[in-house]
Amino acid sequence: MARKLKVACIQLCAGQNVQDNIDIADKYIRQAAAEGAQLVVTPEQTALMELAGDALFANIYEQQDCPAFAHFKALAQELEIYLCIGSLAILNSDGTVANRGFLIAPYGEVIGHYDKIHMFDIVLRNGDEYKESATYKAGTRASFTQTALFGFGHSICYDMRFPKLYNALAHMGAEIIVVPAAFTVPTGKAHWHVLLRARAIETSSFIVAAAQGGTHENGRKTYGHSVIISPWGEIVAEMQNDDGVPPTGYIIAEIDLDDVAEGRKNIPVLENEGSF
Repeated sequence: MARKLKVACIQLCAGQNVQDNIDIADKYIRQAAAEGAQLVVTPEQTALMELAGDALFANIYEQQDCPAFAHFKALAQELEIYLCIGSLAILNSDGTVANRGFLIAPYGEVIGHYDKIHMFDIVLRNGDEYKESATYKAGTRASFTQTALFGFGHSICYDMRFPKLYNALAHMGAEIIVVPAAFTVPTGKAHWHVLLRARAIETSSFIVAAAQGGTHENGRKTYGHSVIISPWGEIVAEMQNDDGVPPTGYIIAEIDLDDVAEGRKNIPVLENEGSF
């Protein structure tokens, strides 16, 4: 019997008002759930698009006090869905910040969380510079969760450039690996699709990449193109950027989780690994 699952990606253009961002995400999550989505994934920094400074620290909280965290837990329970919040900026007790994602079960409890491991410290060809490690504390562990329906692996944005993480998640049993992101436009045009398809093919996993897209209040521009990719590397669903302007909304697709086992059997890369 086929193991069918309806999966949705939410695409946002989050700004600096946390409640507005929560409300917009809530609207699209509800719409996807009404279409039958059993797993809904939101982008990196779902509730606030700020990397550093007063605009960040004035609007973030420790996890137990975070309004977005509380809201989305209640929403998952109300809608009876698996809800992956791609990431939120969470204040640590030592004053650092975690770029932390969550998997929330249909009964409203967190069953998996992940702190982004690979910090986005980079200077782009156009001169744009990002130094995530100046504010955020890197995570130290991969995050795999076995749910009643699927094996789930969590990664975030820049992680997609580090295939060892995806290999490790596949070995743990991940059938779906999420890649919530806020990808820059120049790197998105060059690398977004090819890297995500490569991670799907290498691990014979479904890749579910919910993205930020558009021009944000702080002037940052993100690429959009939220996408769901099969273990064969085929794009199952994609949010298209109309006239170059990334829309907000969601994409949804029915996937067959049996494709994962079949792919790993037919091309047993995970079994055939040597020391190199």
